Amino acid sequence: MPSTVLILGATSDMAVALAKKFASKGHNIQLAARNADRLKPLQSDLSIRYNITSSIHEFDAVKFEQHQSFWDSLSPKPDITISVMGYMNDNDKVIADQNETLKTIHTNYSGPVSILNIVANDYSAKEQGTIVGISSVAGMRGRQSNYIYGSAKAGFTAYLSGLRNKLFHQKVHVLTVLPGFVYTKMTEHLNLPKLLTAQPENVADAVYKGVQKKKNVIFVKWFWRWIMLIITSIPEFMFKKKKL
Repeated sequence: MPSTVLILGATSDMAVALAKKFASKGHNIQLAARNADRLKPLQSDLSIRYNITSSIHEFDAVKFEQHQSFWDSLSPKPDITISVMGYMNDNDKVIADQNETLKTIHTNYSGPVSILNIVANDYSAKEQGTIVGISSVAGMRGRQSNYIYGSAKAGFTAYLSGLRNKLFHQKVHVLTVLPGFVYTKMTEHLNLPKLLTAQPENVADAVYKGVQKKKNVIFVKWFWRWIMLIITSIPEFMFKKKKL
């Protein structure tokens, strides 16, 4: 019987690539996003192109009080849950507007943690399941250019690490994904270095392999591991003087 994959934040470019990748391997797909109507073309494409079962669901990361009822409504319960939720705006706008500050924190940290706690409790009780969290290398060291976004992702990465530690004993797999730069609608306003930037399809391929091999933490592009090793190794008295 084919397994079912739930994708949270399914309207993003990375989420679309992930849906197509897992559907192409025979997995049924549940697509969840704040505006489910936007998912109808993707749902139709997945069902026709890959001959799998797909469904769409309303889900809002910041409506915490609805998360349990959302999970309870899913039938069947997914075998794999992937959180692709994310939001990034210009840091100057984020720190100047409290609404933007809270949106950044809740979309990148509080929302994913809220729903994944519910998922984790279910998987733990059944002693099976896979949780995938798309985090960011931005969370590996705070930089003046995006420290609100980066701090939220840092919290999410730490959460996934602790969750993996806890759920290992219940035979539940938790995968942390650190993509680095990716060409998406969220980053289209940025001047990204071509050689260091991945495509959404690269993320999907890496996630699929990571799930199959039960990896713990993956960098989508291998060199980001070494780039971040260098950045995190710079002493603070030097790092604070840099404009990054």
